[in-house]
Amino acid sequence: QVQLAESGGGLVQAGGSLRLSCLVSGSMSRINRIDVMGWYRQAPGKQRELVARITTGGTTNYGDSVKGRFTISRDNAKNTVYLQMNSLNSEDTAVYYCNAVVFGINVWGQGTQVTVSS
Repeated sequence: QVQLAESGGGLVQAGGSLRLSCLVSGSMSRINRIDVMGWYRQAPGKQRELVARITTGGTTNYGDSVKGRFTISRDNAKNTVYLQMNSLNSEDTAVYYCNAVVFGINVWGQGTQVTVSS
């Protein structure tokens, strides 16, 4: 099994930056064995949407609204995936969830709140 624990959320002013972390633990905790890891977000009254994801081969893709502002990366030695968020705006306010696809099954963290004040 895999457990995901997000951290790094909080309150930030528009134009600011935050870095989210997702620590992976469990019997499949070596993230280089996990097919895809990513970040999703859900704002109040909206559906959960893709923010960014990264494959074991290092291929990344991003949601259209964050391209050029957010960067996903991973540190295999630390079993951690990061999301660097720059030039934040009010539309980035949401709960951010870490996701792992393990043998085709989606695993989710509990989420971390990001609030951007204008």
